[in-house]
Amino acid sequence: MRIGVVGPGNVVRRNYVPCLAGMEDVSLGYFGRTRGKAESLAADFGGQVFGSLEALMRWDPDAVFVLTRETDRLGAARALLKLNPRRLFFEKPLVARHGYEDVREEDFSDAKSLLQDADRRDCETAMVFNYRFFDHSLLARQIIVTRSFGKVVNITGLVHYACWSHAIDLVNHFGSPIVELTALASDNERGERMVARDVTVAFRNVDDATGTLIGTGALDWEFPLFELTLNFEGGRIHLRDLDGDMEVLDGSSGEQVVHSIPRDRSRWDQYNASFAKSTTAYLESIRQDQPPPVPGLAGLLELQVEAAIKRSISKRRPVDLAAELPLGP
Repeated sequence: MRIGVVGPGNVVRRNYVPCLAGMEDVSLGYFGRTRGKAESLAADFGGQVFGSLEALMRWDPDAVFVLTRETDRLGAARALLKLNPRRLFFEKPLVARHGYEDVREEDFSDAKSLLQDADRRDCETAMVFNYRFFDHSLLARQIIVTRSFGKVVNITGLVHYACWSHAIDLVNHFGSPIVELTALASDNERGERMVARDVTVAFRNVDDATGTLIGTGALDWEFPLFELTLNFEGGRIHLRDLDGDMEVLDGSSGEQVVHSIPRDRSRWDQYNASFAKSTTAYLESIRQDQPPPVPGLAGLLELQVEAAIKRSISKRRPVDLAAELPLGP
């Protein structure tokens, strides 16, 4: 299997290439604006360096990982689509021309256009959204599928902005896509590493579940960076941080269980391992000729919510996502 890597920066070196290079059936090809970084990756992990996207695509990769900075991702993806790739795999957010801390409505519009172009060219798209691959996220999904919990009826979350896009994706992943929301922002900015106005979002999803998300940059990094509670018809799941305990309440049995990750592993162990699990699952979908575990649509849905939040705050009113920010033409 041939995998192209566009954007060979530090994130790629740390989170992607070690996993890819460790697979016996994978050959790697790199392209980056800074050729030295691509050559360094090839020297350390193996693979070929290409001088242009055209040369990379003549190599005929099975998939191309678009791992540039988020500010450059749209341009790289558009250039690749002109060369008719089979598959594109994206870092998150799918599009953020002004940076992930300043996602705008235009980013949603650009992402929608990008995925429509990919669909016209029969190019499959996929996203990383590695928080789905934390140990407790995988266990929660298994519990939801195997037990009689029924539908999600309420969701609440407190989220540091470092985890914001992932939290939105998890709400869609564990429940269903958000269809209506209203948002309020604080007057003052808060936080240290990520300074921004706090945001509170009230929403309703496709299955008529309601919920709230609070986003802030003011949570201490030593404490949990996100907490998410999923209340089902027949149970409840509380997720806490990258490596925190997960509490499960089973309404049928009355059982209350706390699942813990071994304490010799840090939140960053979970974080780093999640990339390998996400990448492995994606490559296995290619081998089995199956749809990707996280489709490109997930990236568009996340940006749709971000765009709706910005619009609700600016217009001071609720936003109907399908009516005002449709996914289709």
